[in-house]
Amino acid sequence: MGQKDRNRPAATMHRYANPARFLRLARTAQPWAAALTIICLSAGLYLGLFASPAEYQQGDSVRIMYVHVPAAWMALFVYTSMAAASFAALVWKHPLADLFAKAAAPIGAGFTLITLATGALWGKPMWGAWWVWDARLTSVLVLFFLYLGHIALTNAFDEPTRGARAAAILALVGFVNVPIIKFSVDWWNTLHQPSSVLRLDRPTIDPSMLWPLLLMGVAFTGYFLWVVILRMRAEIAARRIRALRFSRAAG
Repeated sequence: MGQKDRNRPAATMHRYANPARFLRLARTAQPWAAALTIICLSAGLYLGLFASPAEYQQGDSVRIMYVHVPAAWMALFVYTSMAAASFAALVWKHPLADLFAKAAAPIGAGFTLITLATGALWGKPMWGAWWVWDARLTSVLVLFFLYLGHIALTNAFDEPTRGARAAAILALVGFVNVPIIKFSVDWWNTLHQPSSVLRLDRPTIDPSMLWPLLLMGVAFTGYFLWVVILRMRAEIAARRIRALRFSRAAG
């Protein structure tokens, strides 16, 4: 493989690193992400709360699943995307990678908090307790603290680049928790049920429940894209204002 081929991924990434080019792309993508969120969320909530059947053992409490499961998917997805962005920032010095991780961390923390809260609401009638030190629940709680740690480190230094670097290292080190969360129900004997959707063979959940669940997953993904674009655009504007003030003060 030649030097040109080895440099191609970095060159492709830096093609979209220019803030002006990113802002043009963001202005186009943002309304589509908003529309996708609203449409899929409306359809998913209707099908999940009114059209789908109750579960024969859990009754109507199973409807918590339509918020809990997509929130858990997004908690893992957002952290994975943050780890990938942190890798790009540390290795390729991608100028927007740290900005993405900073914008995504509070959203991911929100999804993780929703996962923990809805899991407690679902666990009380099923397990008889709001919380148990189950492998899945404990590893998700660790994920929530990783998000909080990333947010704190990002804002802990007067020099933004130092905070961004420390947060990027934490994101990469903490990524080891993602496969632990995913496979905890397979590696250990836990109260949490095994995966019924994201399986190597086929989903074991009935289609009447699967479709609203997938719609909610798409809605949550669209919401993440919508909000992370808003936060990145706001951060780029704030950086431009700081740079302008600095140049005026220096002049």
